[in-house]
Amino acid sequence: QLQLQESGPGLVKPSQTLSLTCTVSGGSIATKNYYWSWIRQPPGKGLEWMGVIHDSGTTYYSPSLKSRTSISRDTSKNQFTLQLFSVTPEDAAVYYCTGHYFGGNRYWGQGTQVTVSS
Repeated sequence: QLQLQESGPGLVKPSQTLSLTCTVSGGSIATKNYYWSWIRQPPGKGLEWMGVIHDSGTTYYSPSLKSRTSISRDTSKNQFTLQLFSVTPEDAAVYYCTGHYFGGNRYWGQGTQVTVSS
């Protein structure tokens, strides 16, 4: 079974860059037809898909976040990362990393709370 775990700072200052890492176990992030995503949930709001990196390394982003989001991977560490530039208080949320096979169930990390404050 896939297991995912987010790590990174719980607090980031406005205008700075948020960097989070997802460590995957139980499967390789390079496995064909697997997709690795970042999803967030601001307090009191619904889930927001941020972006995905495919097994090939190809990335896609939410149009609203594309200009300041970057997802990358390190296959040697079986990790993928999120960078969100120029954060504001509206970026405060629980951030989740997920993985799924095309047409299959989505596996979730436990989530990590990120606060944006000076």
